[in-house]
Amino acid sequence: MEVPMLSQDDFVPVTLAEREFFSRHYEIYPQTHSDNTFSNMVCWNHYAHYTYAYVEKNIIIASTIGSITRFRPPIGPRNPTLLHSLVRLASDVSDNEPVVLIDPDTALWMQEICPGIHLVPDRNHFEYVYRSEDLADLPGKNYLTIRRQVNKFRRNCTGVVEPISKENWEEVKRFLIEWCEWKGCEGDEVLAHEKEAVFFAIDHFNELPLSGLVIRVFSKVGAISLFEKLNDDTALVHFEKGLPDCEGIYKAINAETATRLAKNFTYINRESDLGVAGLREAKMRYHPHHMVEVYSLKLDS
Repeated sequence: MEVPMLSQDDFVPVTLAEREFFSRHYEIYPQTHSDNTFSNMVCWNHYAHYTYAYVEKNIIIASTIGSITRFRPPIGPRNPTLLHSLVRLASDVSDNEPVVLIDPDTALWMQEICPGIHLVPDRNHFEYVYRSEDLADLPGKNYLTIRRQVNKFRRNCTGVVEPISKENWEEVKRFLIEWCEWKGCEGDEVLAHEKEAVFFAIDHFNELPLSGLVIRVFSKVGAISLFEKLNDDTALVHFEKGLPDCEGIYKAINAETATRLAKNFTYINRESDLGVAGLREAKMRYHPHHMVEVYSLKLDS
């Protein structure tokens, strides 16, 4: 059966009401990149304005940042006609990078279906995936410096770990306000958007497939993490935040989170570096097991 020509009218906003729909679909088509997760989309909706179309048992996700709309490849059974329709739509309404976050298998398929298509690696959005046990145990020489920092934190600070729950939501929000004051969120557009995303996650904690941890330092919340199942063998850490009151607390929340996730997951995805040099260096310091590679469709200028 011929697939109808895609148009922007086929796309509707991603809202909290679609949680079960996305969950059922992703059970059949597990995801490896954080950007497609339901939690990511609703938490960052204020910034990226996510929409989706459901066509021929495929989900097609789009996001609009500023005035530029970009599309993801179809998630579902391979459908060459649908792919051609998406590429036509994206090329018409987007910029010179209209389809993004294409996984390697889909990239190969797209090149078979659309010979001559120009796909380029998007290194800034490669995601870092670590062995859970490595982040939990920090073994050997590779992790010696980090292990020392965690041990120093544990010696010098009275750190108590507990799950995020309705009993401590308000404390977590106060912590986030203090963290933003320290980081200067109001003067940094990126941090301001991140603050809104984290607050959304906490405000809708029970409506999202999220879990979380806090570390209390001298009874006060000093660090938090928010995470979820990404697929059967991989957990995804969405957010980690810490205050500078006790040296090593960022390393400690990382290790405590990994310790809990290692019980159920072989790997931990800690998202991309977005091309930020300092963030890339920090993520490489933890020695990723592998990267989640993605490609973008590039049009001739």
